[in-house]
Amino acid sequence: MITVIGSINMDIAIRTDVFPKQGETVLGNLFTTIPGGKGANQAVAAARLGSQVQMVGAVGQDAFGNELYFNLKNENIHVGGIEKTNNSTGIANILLHDNDNRIIVVPGANFDLDQQMIERHMDLIKQSSLVILQLEIPVETIDFVLDVCVKLSIPVLLNPAPAANYKPEWIEKVTYLTPNETECEQIFGTDYETVLKQYPNKLIVTLGGEGAAYFDGTKLVNVPGYKTKALDTTGAGDTFNGAFAHAITAGKTIEAAVQFANIAASLSVEKFGAQGGMPQIEKVNERLEGLK
Repeated sequence: MITVIGSINMDIAIRTDVFPKQGETVLGNLFTTIPGGKGANQAVAAARLGSQVQMVGAVGQDAFGNELYFNLKNENIHVGGIEKTNNSTGIANILLHDNDNRIIVVPGANFDLDQQMIERHMDLIKQSSLVILQLEIPVETIDFVLDVCVKLSIPVLLNPAPAANYKPEWIEKVTYLTPNETECEQIFGTDYETVLKQYPNKLIVTLGGEGAAYFDGTKLVNVPGYKTKALDTTGAGDTFNGAFAHAITAGKTIEAAVQFANIAASLSVEKFGAQGGMPQIEKVNERLEGLK
């Protein structure tokens, strides 16, 4: 059982051809709401690949909260660990203009995910073969969950995004740390190849279309990505993390799990939306077979 502890958001995307100046009103040409939040995205990615997944998180008692709750339930994710609080559901307001985006995140109920909520769902954590964390919930909660998992000898995959919320002492408590190249440099202050050698088989750095890299204790291992035409890269990192979790809990080696995750991420960018492109296991296996 994979347990994801993290954020559940509604992404609100607006596209415009004219970026508004201060005080100006302009017309847009797209409005859409898309289920998101790094925690929910990673849960969906793992569940679509066939893992048993349970989610611990929080939404508001509003329309977005209900929609996100049932979206996760419909993805065959166990939702008994999702609570509805008096805060509003978390949102990400995404303004799209000229192939660029500006995002404002309002955490809302995600910041109600505190130690007391974790304690209420301790039975779920105790069932876990792996716990997945990200950094869109309070850092105090991350501290508490990591200490619990260390005490219970439960492996942890920490995706340190947003990297500004990362605490250096966490590296000793996690089993896998999966920053992208930019996050790695932000966290460690140097290039990823230098840092990888300090954390063999623990630090896995994703490199976008170039794949991912880690140090196996003897050599640097670069696992190439799958070259494809990207329609929307949103959620590719979350797909990688969910797919890696699925593969590693299924008994694959780190190298095989990274390759599997790279393929899943390559499929995810071929469709629109973070969760919209997340693949089923059959599609990943089909593309893997094509590499042989």
